[in-house]
Amino acid sequence: MRLLITILFLSLSTTAFSQQYIVDELASDMERSKAMSLSYIEAMPADKYSFRPNEEVRTFAEQYLHLAQGLIGLSSNGTGAAGIFPGENLEATEAYHTKAEVQRIVTVSYDFAINSIKEMDADKLTEIVQRGQFEVTRRGWIHKALEHNTHHKGQTTIYLRMSGITPPQYLLF
Repeated sequence: MRLLITILFLSLSTTAFSQQYIVDELASDMERSKAMSLSYIEAMPADKYSFRPNEEVRTFAEQYLHLAQGLIGLSSNGTGAAGIFPGENLEATEAYHTKAEVQRIVTVSYDFAINSIKEMDADKLTEIVQRGQFEVTRRGWIHKALEHNTHHKGQTTIYLRMSGITPPQYLLF
């Protein structure tokens, strides 16, 4: 009986440890994504923030403001933290289309996501959260936040190249 209790205890503590490891890994991935995004934002000259490859796509500033808005919403779905900039459409706010404002908002949005991830209850990673038609685990929502960031950051690689700028080195780890 004592052996059975020991095995059960070890099993439960291993699960708790692995869940916390996942939270730590997600926060680390988000910190790396923040560093990469800010390096791209820094690389683009201030006078190119209204650049767009054609009229059908977002400007460089709009891409990063959209990235920030998605980061806030998707990570909030995952962590359960109340979002920031409630009721605001960051991308549509012309005052935010400067290099300084894009840097500020992207920094604030990543800090929100990183801190929310670090403060979340690791035991809730597999909890299902429904938003509209989507039923996704909390962990899944955070992965979607990272995926959304990668998608839009990847698009801005082309914006930089079309502006004669070599994009910053990718940070795999």
